[in-house]
Amino acid sequence: MTEVPASERRVHVRIAGRVQGVGYRAWVARTAAQLVLSGFVRNERNGSVEAAFTGPSAAVAEMLTLLEVGPPDADVTSVTILDEGGPAHHGFTVLPTPLHP
Repeated sequence: MTEVPASERRVHVRIAGRVQGVGYRAWVARTAAQLVLSGFVRNERNGSVEAAFTGPSAAVAEMLTLLEVGPPDADVTSVTILDEGGPAHHGFTVLPTPLHP
């Protein structure tokens, strides 16, 4: 991972609500690919989804807006930015749920 260029943005987020068991991770991966974003998405043991996105600032902003709705069966209650900046990601990955909290 390398530092994010000034024209790009990196965010690390947590999405809460009914976001597991509804195809949310697959939807995030497809949507990130359409927006040409790098990063990752994974389920958390507490029922939320964690994700990080790196890409053009406008595309990251659009993704943040889209996360608030998600796929048809999702019911998103919050999208919280946990961190901004830091190392850039390359490619997009769906990660497994962590084994430990």
